[in-house]
Amino acid sequence: MPDKSDKYGAKLDEQIERETQGMVSGGHPTHAQEFKETEPFSADDPDDPTTASADAREGSPPGMSAQDVEGRSALARMLTGVRYPARPNELVRHAAEGGAPDGAVEELRTLPKREYENVADVAEELGYGREERRY
Repeated sequence: MPDKSDKYGAKLDEQIERETQGMVSGGHPTHAQEFKETEPFSADDPDDPTTASADAREGSPPGMSAQDVEGRSALARMLTGVRYPARPNELVRHAAEGGAPDGAVEELRTLPKREYENVADVAEELGYGREERRY
């Protein structure tokens, strides 16, 4: 005798087994309402977030490209915790202590010697562009 649950007893377990037999071996959705069915999916064309899918400016503010936005985001993550206004040597030290890649630290070393008010100011100096005001 196959393993049965002891929750209802043998007789009720057999009745439940008969009632659910179509669901187990049917090979089709068992829901009467279509909205309860699972959403179909396709593995033929996996969604790759690194590929450009539409307009190059989609999701980026006016005045900046998608690459500028990505670069500025990486810069902001690297400079999290810096107290502004900051000088280039402070930015370099913070990035190096935070484990930033060597290329990024070298890029910060090329900054002109002046005080930077915020990450957007640093990003603009590094050539990432500056977003235009929307209002």
